[in-house]
Amino acid sequence: SQYSAVDTNPLSVYIMQPIWNKIIKIVPLWIAPNLLTFSGFVMILVNYFLISFYDWDYTASGTSPGLVPTWVWLFSAFTTFCAYALDSIDGKQARRTQSSTPLGELFDHGLDSWATSIFVLSFFSVCSRDNGKTGVSVYTMYIYLSIVLFNFMCSHWEKYNTGVLFLPWGYDISQVVLIAAYLLTGAVGVEVWQKPFLFGYYITDALVILLIGFSLFLSFPQTLYNVHRAHLKKTLKNDSLYEGLLPLVSPLLLFILLTVWVVLSPGNILAKQPRLFLWMVGVAFSNVICKVIVCQMSSTRPELFHWFLFPLALVVYAAISGLLGWMEEVVLAVFTALVTAAHVHYGVCVGRQLSEHLNIYIFSLKKRVQE
Repeated sequence: SQYSAVDTNPLSVYIMQPIWNKIIKIVPLWIAPNLLTFSGFVMILVNYFLISFYDWDYTASGTSPGLVPTWVWLFSAFTTFCAYALDSIDGKQARRTQSSTPLGELFDHGLDSWATSIFVLSFFSVCSRDNGKTGVSVYTMYIYLSIVLFNFMCSHWEKYNTGVLFLPWGYDISQVVLIAAYLLTGAVGVEVWQKPFLFGYYITDALVILLIGFSLFLSFPQTLYNVHRAHLKKTLKNDSLYEGLLPLVSPLLLFILLTVWVVLSPGNILAKQPRLFLWMVGVAFSNVICKVIVCQMSSTRPELFHWFLFPLALVVYAAISGLLGWMEEVVLAVFTALVTAAHVHYGVCVGRQLSEHLNIYIFSLKKRVQE
């Protein structure tokens, strides 16, 4: 299917695009677009693990503000900008080198679906966990992450139904806000997040309100409007309501199961292991969305129940019924490792199959020699 995306965000159109158009001219023509995409993702990962090293349980910024060195925040700003730039120029590089392929599209959106949660998890270290005085509660973190992932899901559900990806306005804005937040933290220290700045509200409150406002009053209505318009123009890809809503079943069930675990966990799993739990949420979600993206690109029907839901349902049942007891954290760790391994394995397999099918290399512009 021909890839089509529409970007109407003024920040993107008038400010960022001219910058990317200048940057892309420096990139050598022999560099494969997927290499740019992947490099950006690796930078996000490196940054995430670096922050995790200094702040495993999201308390460093609140209880001991000097624990994360200043250079880490500046490095975060740098890696976030690079990842944002690389993610914005990979498509331009594909058009410049005439190497646009479905593999590239899948690679880009697949990594984006995972990177989305990692951006959010890294940012939580800036505002820190609630310690009675300042910070954000782990439940707020979970809701925050869920809203961001819901937004991501909406734009791909919309593409599944309309065939066009309307790039959400929130994307460019969130990247610019993230970079600014890291720079601010590096410049004045994490204390800036712990002082009320307007009418007794903290900056973090403002960001949460902005995020929820953007999602519920901008992105979501925009999605529904675009689907409605396609319906009026009779350009919808799916005739029946059931077909159209099918891709939403697994992500919603995933969210319900995870929320049940969070709320009913006897050992209060989210408070004990926020980093592990939220990482697992991001990975599981990314895998579910990748399946939808593959279905949308290949015009196939997504399965009703994603296979992750079955082991997850077992784990959640065992946890909330008290069967796991003190083992709950251990089981979470093992489950998280398995889900992550399964997701990486899935990505590698799909990449290899597509590269063989399309007769191209993933990270090189040289053509494969036919066997």
